[in-house]
Amino acid sequence: MKGMKIKDEFHHLIDSIDDEQLLKGYYELIQNLNSGENGQLWNSLTEEQKREVLLAYEESFDSANLIPHEEIKKSHEKWLKP
Repeated sequence: MKGMKIKDEFHHLIDSIDDEQLLKGYYELIQNLNSGENGQLWNSLTEEQKREVLLAYEESFDSANLIPHEEIKKSHEKWLKP
């Protein structure tokens, strides 16, 4: 991918995802980051902060980096109870 423009890299990344629900989630995230108040939030981030968000996004494609939902629910149980 060396020498590719970021848009080309982004298109390649999107093309490599077969999970429709995952694509929908990423689409909504990017759409929210780029519009309205959320767009303002994204634009207020430093370049380093933007790189960190995008790195976390990229790392989320590797299931080894993900924490199971049940584990998160357990660790945050005290805040989830009514």
